[in-house]
Amino acid sequence: MKRFTNLLLAVLLLVLFGCAQGDRARQTDLVDEAAAGTDDQHGARDTASAQRLTHQAAALADSDPDQAEHLLRRALAADLFHGPAHNNLGVLYLKRNPPLLYEAAEQFEWARKLMPGHPDPRMNLALTLEMAGRTDDAIATYKTALEVYPGHIQSMQALARLQLWAAAADDGTPALLREIALRGEDERWRSWARARTAGHAAAAPSAPPSSPGTTPVPAPQR
Repeated sequence: MKRFTNLLLAVLLLVLFGCAQGDRARQTDLVDEAAAGTDDQHGARDTASAQRLTHQAAALADSDPDQAEHLLRRALAADLFHGPAHNNLGVLYLKRNPPLLYEAAEQFEWARKLMPGHPDPRMNLALTLEMAGRTDDAIATYKTALEVYPGHIQSMQALARLQLWAAAADDGTPALLREIALRGEDERWRSWARARTAGHAAAAPSAPPSSPGTTPVPAPQR
């Protein structure tokens, strides 16, 4: 499994840090143009249709992921720069068995640049890096989610869990645990954090600690 995740890591680097030539380089340019708001040359954008299709896809993500993916691709055909569609397409890739880490990271990278103030794409990208065995980069990326949205409890939980699992706790970890103990998503998380805060041995929650989040429209405000 370790060798397999290392292979996935090598593939992810092509997306996260760019490629010197071909379509990947052009796609990176498009993301940068979108973040800068210079997309006029790429044709008219039908953002309303993209939002509608993204909402429809979200309702089908669990029951009919193939149809949800089809709707998200239609959303991006209507507006290539609609960040929630990129994020939610990445979620579908990440939930596949086996997960498509390369494709998921690509979509989260688009969404991260298109929605600079939203934590979901950053948290999802961090989860993708974690699944690929890129622990240090995952920790750093979880922290960026908290930089743009302080107090985002899902990111706090994911970061604290990974830091403790990887023996990479820092000066900020105790504060994360105290916050999770107070307002974690459910009692399982709150109990886990209280045990860690008190210095008791405790395993991380048995269910997947972080689930890729679909992005509502509009993005939440701080």
